[in-house]
This record gives sequence, structure tokens and C-alpha cells, in this order.
Amino acid sequence: MRTAGKVFDKILVANRGEIAVRIIRACRELGIRSVAVYSEADRAALHCRMADEAVPVGPAPSLESYLNMDRILEAARSTGSQAIHPGYGFLAENSDFCRRCEKEGVVFIGPNSAALELVGDKVRARQAMEKAGVPIIPGMKSAAADDETCVSQAETIGYPVMVKASAGGGGKGMRIVGSEDELRPALEAGRREAKAAFGDDSVYLEKCIEEPRHVEFQVLADNFGKTVHLFERECSIQRRHQKIIEESPSPALDPKLRARMGETARKVMMTAGYNNAGTVEFLLDRDKNFYFLEVNARLQVEHPVTEAVTGVDLVHQQILVASGRKLSLRQEELRQRGHAIECRIYAEDAANRFLPSPGRILFLREPSGPGVRHDCGIFSGWDVPIHYDPILAKLIVWAEDREAACRRMLAALDDYVLLGIRTPIAFLKDVVRHRVFRDGMATTGFIKEHMDGWVEGAKDGEKRRLALAAAAYLALDRKPATRPGAAGAREAYSPWKTIGRWRQGE
Repeated sequence: MRTAGKVFDKILVANRGEIAVRIIRACRELGIRSVAVYSEADRAALHCRMADEAVPVGPAPSLESYLNMDRILEAARSTGSQAIHPGYGFLAENSDFCRRCEKEGVVFIGPNSAALELVGDKVRARQAMEKAGVPIIPGMKSAAADDETCVSQAETIGYPVMVKASAGGGGKGMRIVGSEDELRPALEAGRREAKAAFGDDSVYLEKCIEEPRHVEFQVLADNFGKTVHLFERECSIQRRHQKIIEESPSPALDPKLRARMGETARKVMMTAGYNNAGTVEFLLDRDKNFYFLEVNARLQVEHPVTEAVTGVDLVHQQILVASGRKLSLRQEELRQRGHAIECRIYAEDAANRFLPSPGRILFLREPSGPGVRHDCGIFSGWDVPIHYDPILAKLIVWAEDREAACRRMLAALDDYVLLGIRTPIAFLKDVVRHRVFRDGMATTGFIKEHMDGWVEGAKDGEKRRLALAAAAYLALDRKPATRPGAAGAREAYSPWKTIGRWRQGE
């Protein structure tokens, strides 16, 4: 852990896609050189083009590249990187990797290894929070040693129960189980998915809270004991237990409940001895009782909505805290202003059970305008690989109030053109249009209850077909003009040749 206040000279970004691009931009803004790492599948990826340096770390499979600690640390050593930013996913919540960074003198831009080990083990974290008086969801006190233990515990807890991965978050390894017959297959599937995502197949059971809302609080803590929260994000719109729309403020909270939950979030992080950025997740039941769910010990995918309503750059804060700076933020001065909504843009088919949709992006037109932000790691002509999480980009809007933010999001989604692969853009528009969402009443069961069997509307389908035809026409029209050269050679036309001969002094 650094105690001096000097900002780093060079940071290695141990991730890919839109989050790697986001971190590289932050490094550039702070005057820090950036190093990208890439697998064979990502050789031409945007984050590699944007970084000051790019280092290959292995074949396409994550276990051989982005999850390969030896190769990531060797890339840091060979480039002289003083710190590693893990982004989210991959090694971001891996306490063994954090400990190795500490041992080798490379700063891990995230929590210290002891805090990461505690909150990264969901079972131990539950035990610690229960001891500290934080309300928790009823469930197992330790990870499951075998299926029989889970069967016995499920009967004690009472169905429905939730199978959850002990070593990570993001919905990986999570399954809702309604009966004993469903439990064993769910355990097998959960362990398999957890192993692939986190390198650890341990799982445990929690009581499934019915019709909950998912509300999380962003927290920042420096290395000197100062901890602040930056208010909440509502994350109830989910598919397969993974968020697709987030917003801040939550329409479910009033000022008193917000203050109580915020102080509880600070208590959670102080109990864990946490530093840097992290998120405390809660479930909110129908009676407005809240329960500690877990700590996501990393930068969240949905961090831009917090940035939009607070004006605080979270990646800048992460880097400054990791460099040994004290937090300059004061809890009593932090405010939420306006309303922000984020829609995640995935390479997947919303009309076909959200199955992945890899392939070539034929054409991309990014939405823009006042109050519109687009974080992405893609471009026209890029081949979306099948090996990784299918998130491509995040569309964020801000407006003075929630209804205005909803209207702005619909307009931005309407302007968004991404052709060549399937995306949930039309689906997201229908979610934002839906009266239950518009009234701020959506729970985590929203998609199953209100969007099951969704099909693309005729208007959106026709618009997509027209856009595809237009993109194909433009692609043909943009073929380089040529002229005959010596010996029949053809030379590509250059617009620079139309401005005449360049002469020094003119």
C-alpha cells in the first residue's frame, strides 16, 4: 500500500473492452501512461489501439490470458508499470492476485488483500456483517462441502433458495431453486459457471427474497480510514441475474431510508477494513426492509450513473487513493443532482433467450447530444469474439428528473445504430417505455413477469432493415477510388492530393 502522494507514471490495465477503454481514458486525463494487455482474440481491439503500449498475454481462453496471473505480472514487470488496474471481472476480486501484487511491489488499484479476501468470500462476509449487526439474508454459514449438505440446509432455510458463488458476483454461478428436485442440477451448473468465471467452484445457499428490489451503494475509502458513500443505484432490471438497466437515484428510496442504507454501507466497509472503491449491495423487500447481499470489491459496470449525479470521477478517485492520496470528499458535501439511467448494450439476442451474438460489427453510429454518454470498446468492422462476457458498451443519460431521463434515453436508443450482430437495443426501448418501469415500480422479476416472450416490434425491425441496407450502400460507396498507374497498377485515391503541392513556408 502506498502512503506517499505521488501519482503513478505508468499503469497496466488488466482487462479488455469498454472498461479497459474507460480506464485508459482516465490515465490519459491524469497524465499517466497506460499499458494494455490482450489475448490473441483481442489483437485488433480498441483498448489496444488506445493505450500507449500493448502486450500479448496468451490465447483466447480467459484462463490462459486475462486470468493468467503470471503473464499479467510479467507484462507489468517488462513494461515498468507501477500499478495494475483490474477493472471488473477477471482478476478484479481475486485476493491471491492482489496479494501477489503486494508481494512483488506492484500497486493493485483496488482494496487491500485482507479486505478483498474477506468480502470476496461471500460466506465469510455474511458472517462478519452479521456479527457487526448488519441485517443479512437468512442462509448458510459456510460454503457447501457436498450436495447432501445443501439439501439439508435448503430444507432448514425453506424454498425457494438461491445458489450463489462464494468467490464472485455479477450473477455468475447464481441459480434460483424452488424444490429439492431442482437443487442438484442447479448446484452442478452453479459450480461449473463459478469455476469458469472465478477459478473457484465453491457455492452456498441463501433464502430467496421474493419480489425484491436490488439497490446498491457506491463507497470510496482511502488508506487513512476515511470512508464516504456516494449514494445508491437501482439495479432491479436484470436478466439471468445480471443487470441490464441501472439508475440513480432509486425511485424506491426516500431521504430517511437513503440515509440509513448509506450509513449501513459505510459500516460494512469499515467493518471489512476496506480501501479504494467498492459497492455494497442490498435487497429491499416489499415492506422496505433491507438486507446486506454482498460487497462488489471493484469498480462496477454501472459506475457512470453515480458519476453523472454526483460529479465525481470514480476512476480518478481509485487511482488517486491507490497512489496514497487522502480523499478530499466530505460526506456532508456530497449531493445527488438530477437523474441518470444506464442501459447496457450486449452482443446478444433478446428475442432468443439472450443468447450470445458474436460476429462482425458492420456499422456503428453512436448516440450523442446533451446529457448523453457512450462508454464503449467497439468500432465498425470489429469482430466480436465469443470467448468473453458479451457486453459491448454502456449508454448513459442524465436529465433534471427521472421522466426527462427516460425520454432522453429513448431518444438516444432511437439514434443508436449497431449492425451486423444482434443487440438488445429494441428490447431496452420497450423496457423504458413500459408503464411499470416508468412508474418506478419494477422489481428483479420485471423481465420474467412483463417481458417474457418479447418480440421486436415492426417499427424497430423495419428501421433496422433500412439501416442495414443504408450501411451496405455506404460500404460499397466508400470503396477507394483508383486510377491507372505505371504498368497497369492501380493507386488508391488520396484527398490530400487535391490540395496541390505542399511547400515549406506557405
